Amino acid sequence: MELVAGCYEQVLFGFTVHREPEASGDHEKWTPVADFTHHAHTASLSAVAVNSRFVVTGSKDETIHIYDMKKKIEHGALVHHSGTITCLKFHGNRHLVSGAEDGLICVWDAKKWECLKSIKAHKGQVTFLSIHPSGKLALSVGTDKTLRTWNLVEGRSAFIKNIKQNAHIVEWSPRGEKYVVIILNKIDIYQLDTASISGTITNEKRISSIKFLSESVLAVAGDEEVVRFFDCDSLVCLCEFKTHENRVKDMFSFEIPEHQVIATASSDGFIKMWRVKQDKKVPPSLLCEVNTNARLTCLGVWLDKVPDRKASLPPAAEPAVSKEDQSKISKKESGDLVQEEEKQSKPNTKKRGLTGDSNKQTKGNNLVSTKKRKMV
Repeated sequence: MELVAGCYEQVLFGFTVHREPEASGDHEKWTPVADFTHHAHTASLSAVAVNSRFVVTGSKDETIHIYDMKKKIEHGALVHHSGTITCLKFHGNRHLVSGAEDGLICVWDAKKWECLKSIKAHKGQVTFLSIHPSGKLALSVGTDKTLRTWNLVEGRSAFIKNIKQNAHIVEWSPRGEKYVVIILNKIDIYQLDTASISGTITNEKRISSIKFLSESVLAVAGDEEVVRFFDCDSLVCLCEFKTHENRVKDMFSFEIPEHQVIATASSDGFIKMWRVKQDKKVPPSLLCEVNTNARLTCLGVWLDKVPDRKASLPPAAEPAVSKEDQSKISKKESGDLVQEEEKQSKPNTKKRGLTGDSNKQTKGNNLVSTKKRKMV
């Protein structure tokens, strides 16, 4: 596995994590070893996303860079947005969804790296987006004080909810039965079947990152040194533990056989990996740490042995939606993220492109002329 982290200093770090069982038995020794440092962008990095082959990074320089982790080369750059890239999300290995300060949400084919759909999502900036586990719905929040539901099968708006303040994080639960909306230090928990708030959790400081550890347990990091685990049903804090010497900027969680792991990145320059206990009331144990000596902003973990997820899902994977949403979302049996969208809509290609992988570049005015190059 590979820890990847971006920072204010425009650099992308990569650390290979070696796992060695200790003689004592069930304890393991994890050792991060520096793999590469790559001057990725001309401005600070703002977002990172991973699938089974690629790592993509977004930046304040308005570009998305692609890295082939199996070949350890830079794969090219996507130029379509104008404004800081605020969020990047993969769905399986076939699609990438990006959001930016220009108010656009773009859906990309992660094989050909073409823009399948460009949606004017918010009147202001897109601050965050989250894709439903089925790949058919997405949620986004923006600076226009709205929470928007998107039908990704058809690439159109399904529902708009006005909220009183600007939310900066939205996230689906693992099964997609609930979602949370973050406004400053407040977490509103919504149930999908009713589309209404079932409870609210208040954190000590402004929240910077959240991750679902299960359908009901939420890991919350903010502008402080601790991470807390909350129960979304009882709304109580299960535990809190000190992670860093400065505020936690981002988290990443994943599961491998016999381990549930959460990684944290902080402004103090450290990346740490923690083993989550089965009893969430017990604080996690530290697996390893590494100091980058940089002001970290975003974090991901590339797992090189993740099997490819199927590009499309059966109709049974269709999520349950509220009656209010059902009148607005036309269900399709074809089932996945803007499937064959290029047949429905030919997006404007004047401001997008991928360079580095193909001799046939997309026609346009703002292509990034970078060749494939190995990361140092």
